[in-house]
Amino acid sequence: MQPSRMFRAFAALALVALSTPAVAVLQIEITEGAAGARPIAVVPFGWAGEGDPPEDIAGIISSDLTRSGQFEPMDREDHVSQPTRSDDVQFGNWRTLGVDHVVIGRVQPLDEGRGYNVRFQLFDVARQEQVAGYSYEVGRKGVRSLAHEISDEIYEEITGERGAFSTRIAYVAVQSSGDERRYTLQVSDYDGFNPRTILTSRDPIMSPAWGPDGERLAYVSFEDGRPAIYVQRVASGSREKVSSRDGINGAPSWSPDGDRLAVALSYEGNPEIYVLDLARDETRRITRSGGIDTSPVWTPDGDNIIFTSDRSGGPQIYSIPVDRSERARRLTFEGRYNADPDISPDGERLTFAHRMENGRFRIAVLDRGSELMRVVSEGRLDESPTFAPNGRMILFATAHQGRGVLGSVSTDGRAAARLSQSQGDVREPAWGPYRD
Repeated sequence: MQPSRMFRAFAALALVALSTPAVAVLQIEITEGAAGARPIAVVPFGWAGEGDPPEDIAGIISSDLTRSGQFEPMDREDHVSQPTRSDDVQFGNWRTLGVDHVVIGRVQPLDEGRGYNVRFQLFDVARQEQVAGYSYEVGRKGVRSLAHEISDEIYEEITGERGAFSTRIAYVAVQSSGDERRYTLQVSDYDGFNPRTILTSRDPIMSPAWGPDGERLAYVSFEDGRPAIYVQRVASGSREKVSSRDGINGAPSWSPDGDRLAVALSYEGNPEIYVLDLARDETRRITRSGGIDTSPVWTPDGDNIIFTSDRSGGPQIYSIPVDRSERARRLTFEGRYNADPDISPDGERLTFAHRMENGRFRIAVLDRGSELMRVVSEGRLDESPTFAPNGRMILFATAHQGRGVLGSVSTDGRAAARLSQSQGDVREPAWGPYRD
């Protein structure tokens, strides 16, 4: 069976009342650094308290910057020194090591166990001056999140683009016990920490999709013996069934304004693309073909829908105006299989699952202006790609040592990482939007 969501069987989901399982944290492993990226030194933060510091803030920042593909943090053992104050930064020594920027910081406990004061400073080595620096007060459980915020500050200061390290992801985790499986829809930090269970089932959960407000998830379940699409609020857990027609109800995708869902429905015959107006409870058909149309995603302006169709004999990526003023236009031509598209927030790039000539499935990126395609992943069974909200990283499902895991790769393919659980499989990732 092909790996694309387009050609998976729509297994019947019977959600059951289960006790909430212990949530496993995804383990992150950097599998490939970005050669030629910006050299930076992130010095271990000074600790003014007793015992061990609450988190290795510098380590979190280094991991964030490495995964972005834009930076190459220097190994700690190669640091010429470990300054924690600006007066201790010797720019000449760092320049000799070829470092462009240096990050230092300090962590101090607040009185009465209220948390910590965290300070960081970013220095430009060539200019020999501080270019960013902030002081924060944070609760005891907020240090890791603060480290991601500092990564965002560093990333934006140096690149001029917004970082995506403080965002969230959704994914499906699968645990097996004998012949039984338990599926959970999870939400976590972008790097797999702080997971939270949204939904639990003994049967598959499919196609989670974030609303543009970052407060809602749409997904597919089979609670009434047939597939239905639900919208659930992440914070409260309240949810609403929005589509439960005969046949397939699948592949929900939010419009940029958050008022509509593009979905794949088959109640009129073959699976086609429809738009559900959530406020008006109206359904409008978008595509008409003799094949299978599925996996829709909206362009950032809301004017077009990108989708997968086998109308040409095999799965390829197409675009159609939402108002149907033009016929669907084929976008991919390289290879016989291109499916499961996502579009970058600026609308300039597509990512999708591409079958190579050797039969392996990998993640590709298509530049819509030049129409040039580039394969950016290196697995055997890579699928379900999803862009980060800044368009610089891609999260996808893959396999490693016989288990389903998540992979991440920079859009230029230079930096890669893997996220996996100690047991079970992880699949169906969806990268959430900015929360502001």
